[in-house]
Amino acid sequence: MAQAVEDWYKQMPIITRTYLTAAIVTTVGCSLDIISPFNLCLHPTLVVKHYQFWRLITNFLFFRKMDFLFHMFFLARYCKLLEENSFRGRTADFLYMLLFGATFLTGTVLIGGMIPYLSESFAKIIFLSNSLTLMMVYVWSKQNPFIHMSFLGLFTFTAAYLPWVLLGFSVFVGASAWVDLLGMIAGHAYYFLEDVYPRMTGRRPLKTPSFIKALFADEAVVVARPANVRFAPPPAEEVHQD
Repeated sequence: MAQAVEDWYKQMPIITRTYLTAAIVTTVGCSLDIISPFNLCLHPTLVVKHYQFWRLITNFLFFRKMDFLFHMFFLARYCKLLEENSFRGRTADFLYMLLFGATFLTGTVLIGGMIPYLSESFAKIIFLSNSLTLMMVYVWSKQNPFIHMSFLGLFTFTAAYLPWVLLGFSVFVGASAWVDLLGMIAGHAYYFLEDVYPRMTGRRPLKTPSFIKALFADEAVVVARPANVRFAPPPAEEVHQD
C-alpha cells in the first residue's frame, strides 16, 4: 500500500506535486499548532503596511479541517488532469494559469473589500485556496464539457455543470458561496481570455512571459494533434467525497 502511494505521488507532474505537497504540509502544520493560520491568511493591512508579502502566497496553501480531504481530492485530480492533458508539454503555461488565477482572486478580494455593501462579505474571505481549486475544476469542465459524471452516486450530469454542483454542495454544508463563486469567476476569466478571445480576435492576451518559460526550457515539445483527428468519447467518471 505504501509503495503504491509513493508511486502515485512520484508520477504526479511537477506543478501538481509541488502545490499538493505545500498544501498538505501547511494544513497539517496548522492542525498540529506548529503554524498559526493567522500568520498565513490574507490580511490587506498587514500586507500593505507591514510588508508581510508572504501572505499573498500562503493564503492559497491552507485548507480548513472540515473539507480538507474533499478539496485535496479535487486538487490532486483536476490539477493533475489539467497539467497532464490540456497543458501537456506546457508546464510554463500551466504555472502561468495558476499565477493568473491567484492574482485575479487576490485583486478581486482586495477591491471588493473597498466596495460598500460588499466589503463585509469580502472581509471574511481570508483564505483563497478553495477558490483556486475550484478555478481549476472550472477550467477543466469548460475544456471537457461532455464527460458524464455522477455525484456521490445520487445523480448524473455532464462535466460542464460540475462547478455548479460543487457550489450547491458547499451551500448545502454551510460554506460561503462567495468562495466558490470567486473561483468560478476566475476560471471563466481565464477561459475567456485564453480560449474564446483569441478565436474572436486572433490575439492572445495571456501569453506566458519568457522568464517563466525559461524555467522549463528543457521540457520536451509535444506536437498538437491535427484538428480533423477524432477520438472516442472518454469513459464516465464518478465524483465522490473522501
